[in-house]
Amino acid sequence: MKKPVLEIKDLRKSFGDNHVLHGFSLKLYKGENLVIMGKSGSGKSVMIKCLVGLMAADSGSIKIKDFDIISLGRKELDVLRTEIGFLFQGSALYDSMTVRENLEFPLRRNKNKIDGSQTTEALVLEALENVGLVHAIDLMPAELSGGMQRRVALARALILKPKIILYDEPTTGLDPITSKEIIQLMRRIQATYKTSSLIITHDVDCARVISNRMILLVDGINYAEGTFEELSQSQDPQVKAFFKT
Repeated sequence: MKKPVLEIKDLRKSFGDNHVLHGFSLKLYKGENLVIMGKSGSGKSVMIKCLVGLMAADSGSIKIKDFDIISLGRKELDVLRTEIGFLFQGSALYDSMTVRENLEFPLRRNKNKIDGSQTTEALVLEALENVGLVHAIDLMPAELSGGMQRRVALARALILKPKIILYDEPTTGLDPITSKEIIQLMRRIQATYKTSSLIITHDVDCARVISNRMILLVDGINYAEGTFEELSQSQDPQVKAFFKT
């Protein structure tokens, strides 16, 4: 039986009387693209913040490489975070830094992750080459289109060669053509780096193209799970609502 690279068990989180997560669980396997879909307020953002240690869960466990994030101290959590690449919804580039400086930033903070066989310059160029943006290395974020910013953010997420990548709404705010380019880039990244990806999205087309498996998050629980084909053919009214066009 395959061992998951990431496992969440019975995750619960409330804010006063607002119970957001009611025992959410998932398993992410090596080389898999797992898509999480859910309506606004269903708990997706809370789940991902708990996953990277930005928010404390009330109970449950989140295991990566046999380490439970919930029980780790700050130093141990910082080390484990280097195994995770995070593509933020708004790209979250540093406006005052060039593309080069944005990519150098995680390398400077995690020098122990660099094996010495490549210089910082080589790592930056490699990451930008993988997203087709070497020519933009000395530009500022404000000089880039939304799609280019998203690609730079993905290059930054990849630069430490993480085992897991978290995508938070990777196509939100992009036009249909650019969205397709980002989706194809995500597929190429998976093939090149053999990453395991957890993808939060409202984009049904993105889910159709990218997912190996899907989970529908409704009212803080795993309401349905399966392949895109299985879920899109479901007759359950709550599941069907996700696939209406």
